[in-house]
Amino acid sequence: MKYWISVLLLSVSLSTYAEQTSVQDFSGVYNCVGDDAHEGQYTGVVTMALKPAHSKGSYASYDFKLEVPGYGLYLGHAAANGHHVAMHFALQDQSTKDYGTGIAEMKKNAKGQWSFHKFYFEPEFKGGNTGIEDCSVQ
Repeated sequence: MKYWISVLLLSVSLSTYAEQTSVQDFSGVYNCVGDDAHEGQYTGVVTMALKPAHSKGSYASYDFKLEVPGYGLYLGHAAANGHHVAMHFALQDQSTKDYGTGIAEMKKNAKGQWSFHKFYFEPEFKGGNTGIEDCSVQ
């Protein structure tokens, strides 16, 4: 009986350890090209940094930053489940109402580097707006 209890406890411990350590880390600096319904084509740089204290198993939390030349700095956060990542961003100049939420899927590109394709929605920017971005880690 003691043997089976020990085996059960060890199994639970290993399962818990594996769950806590299996977070996929997409941290990095990504070069992006985008197409915005109102503003047209643009380039930018996304920086994502994992927040380990707020990540577990297939769920991961990130600080998110997007820098777009000529527009400014968008700060936000991201939440991932596996390879799907939701991203919230907001231009520092809040008077423009240039903020929104995106959804992306992370994949490895031909070079084996993380990349993502993102669709975003901005509910208040210029009466509502959408766009896409394609980004690859530097």
